[in-house]
Amino acid sequence: MTEHLKFYQVGSFAVGNRLLDVSSVQSDPKRSNSINSGHRACQGCGEALGARYALDAAMRACDGKIVAVNATGCLEVFSTPYPETSWQIPWLHSLFGNAPSVASGVAAALRVKGRSDVRVVAQGGDGGTVDIGMGTLSGMFERNDDVLYICYDNEAYMNTGVQRSGATPPAARTTTTQAVGEHPGNVFGQGKNLPRIAMAHDIPYVATATVADLHDLEAKATTAMSIRGARYLHVLVPCPLGWGSASNDTINLARLATQSGLFPVFEAHHGEVTSVTKIRSQVPVVDYLKRQRRYGHLFGAEPDVATLERLQQQADRNIARYSLLAADQDEALAAELMATENVVTAEEVF
Repeated sequence: MTEHLKFYQVGSFAVGNRLLDVSSVQSDPKRSNSINSGHRACQGCGEALGARYALDAAMRACDGKIVAVNATGCLEVFSTPYPETSWQIPWLHSLFGNAPSVASGVAAALRVKGRSDVRVVAQGGDGGTVDIGMGTLSGMFERNDDVLYICYDNEAYMNTGVQRSGATPPAARTTTTQAVGEHPGNVFGQGKNLPRIAMAHDIPYVATATVADLHDLEAKATTAMSIRGARYLHVLVPCPLGWGSASNDTINLARLATQSGLFPVFEAHHGEVTSVTKIRSQVPVVDYLKRQRRYGHLFGAEPDVATLERLQQQADRNIARYSLLAADQDEALAAELMATENVVTAEEVF
């Protein structure tokens, strides 16, 4: 039997239906709402979804007393086309690389004013975090400033034309790592693992999350806001435009990234991993890669088997490092890696 329901916009621009129980509608009219509809994100944008849920959770954790600092990037551009804004909270736009410094300054000013009840969140994409803003972010970590920094990682400089960033995966095609030559796409062995770099600073809290598990993302943002000092949250947010994926495949791609082992999901306190999200149903990396045109050159008439194997090995190393499988599966994978870790190919040498 089909029940016809009418949904309409409530005062916060969220969609709801007051005639139904709150648990059965899309949104509670009293729900915190940091970023409203009307922004100009692309269809299927993972970053818009990640920012909405992360910031809303942070708002709830501090009773709405929050200030956000935003680096230049997609999130800033699509949410604040002058003279408009979709943000419903105190929000500052900084330069591409100084969001951590600006956020530290805001936190210091609030401290001087005795406003310990107002919390500060800084946000940026992987370009503004992993590359341009890495120095200021490291300084924020070193000083242990009371700021939560959230990186929305779509694995390239999407706003300026899909150029390679320090978070672009090996073999991925971007406008600066073309699918040409003997080894097309981004090279192996470059880039930065920012969550592990953050852990090396021994800050109070580091976590990774994806838009495939929004409850997990909200829980980690809430946990981060319960802690004082520098905190870092790294969120995988697929980008249909830059990844060459279907706009309705964003959530599935984020899920495949975790279930293949390419993007481990974990929490760490003071530099030590304290919990991981186990892989529920392991999938080969090809199931994740073949849905994205940025990896299309690996699946031509003659698939690039060697590169696909190297990417699978990368996922397997993540699985072993973070113990992402059940105990018996982990032991089998560790034995397999031990048998192959000393094998060096000519391709790796050059």
